[in-house]
Amino acid sequence: MILFLGTKPGKTTSKVIPNVACPYCEQRNTLMAVTTTNYFHLFWISLFRIGTSTTISCSHCKKTYFKDEFNTEMIQGMES
Repeated sequence: MILFLGTKPGKTTSKVIPNVACPYCEQRNTLMAVTTTNYFHLFWISLFRIGTSTTISCSHCKKTYFKDEFNTEMIQGMES
């Protein structure tokens, strides 16, 4: 019997973070949060989520921030 199991990415969601300035270039309304999830699958059927990662990137200076680099203003902007 052959089992096909592994991981696969789920849906990617994007959200513009309004009224928050980029810490690097200090431009407002240029940050976008992208959240991706990974799922464990068996026979290409997603069974459960194994991880989620969020990055924030600036469309002006192209700088990308990872979760450990988020400041409180970025976190509050993602929640609203």
